Amino acid sequence: MRVLVTGGAGYIGSHTLVELLERGHEVTCVDNYSNGAPEALRRVGELVPQGALQAFELDIRDEAALGRVVAEVRPEAVIHFAGLKAVGESGEKPLEYYDVNVSGTLSLLRAMETVGCERIIFSSSATVYGEPQALPCTEDHPLAPTNVYGWTKRIAEQVLSDWARANAAASVVLLRYFNPVGAHASGRIGEDPAGIPNNLMPYIAQVAAGRLERLRIFGDDYPTPDGTGVRDYIHVVDLARAHIAALEHSVGTTGTQAFNIGTGQGYSVREMLQAFCMAAGRDLPYEIAPRRSGDIAAIHADPARATRALGWQAEHGLREMVESHWAWQSRNPNGYRN
Repeated sequence: MRVLVTGGAGYIGSHTLVELLERGHEVTCVDNYSNGAPEALRRVGELVPQGALQAFELDIRDEAALGRVVAEVRPEAVIHFAGLKAVGESGEKPLEYYDVNVSGTLSLLRAMETVGCERIIFSSSATVYGEPQALPCTEDHPLAPTNVYGWTKRIAEQVLSDWARANAAASVVLLRYFNPVGAHASGRIGEDPAGIPNNLMPYIAQVAAGRLERLRIFGDDYPTPDGTGVRDYIHVVDLARAHIAALEHSVGTTGTQAFNIGTGQGYSVREMLQAFCMAAGRDLPYEIAPRRSGDIAAIHADPARATRALGWQAEHGLREMVESHWAWQSRNPNGYRN
């Protein structure tokens, strides 16, 4: 299949490129490298040397440039990763987040319509649920984001759903991620955020690598067993394979379908720190900081729908998550800028 991947040079995108190429798909990546790196694509090419991968540097909001690529490639399906993703930053830069995450999605859909591409897998987020009313969280949970990032994903989901409703042949699959961690077994590709990481695992990894002085734990007074936030962490390779399962599923379906992509198991910040200390072989310094606005106490997935409909389930456990993440960071202490 001819597949267009937006944001393919990013963390989840690069791992998904490997899975797509290993299965023989013809893949085109578009990325403006704001949170990705050309080096990631070069390494993907090393991992799957026989793969058919081409890449274009562009911003998906540039409709003229995107239109030219889409007209040339004529994709049969799109996997849409491109977007901004930091909860805290989204509250500080709401217009930028709505512009990239919502306007970028509109631009992409318009480009798809010009070539009759009617199949899209969307990188959404569990943040669309907001404060969970019950755990584990199912796809039928009310959608009530508590931060700007979550609202941009929620609105993009609505745009995609309305587009599918107006196009009888369209197939939209919404993948609501929980918390991706880990790295490819080779240690050649992994998470390399720009600036100070906003997510827990890359922050811990950079402390272990000596790039940051200590971990900041945002809040230790949540109503959880140890007072720190609890999340459902999923290995990035399992997440990448969920996109393959969603792509295959979309071929024979129409309309909009949403799936939780998680393990169903929650771990606290302290538990993740302890697991990473074991992987790194030493204790890591940390400090307690005030809660961040928009953060919730605990959430974890009910992934049963994805298992039933997509034939997918997470295969990697916590030890594999932290050990692979540390293998990536220890071999690439400065990420792709070695």
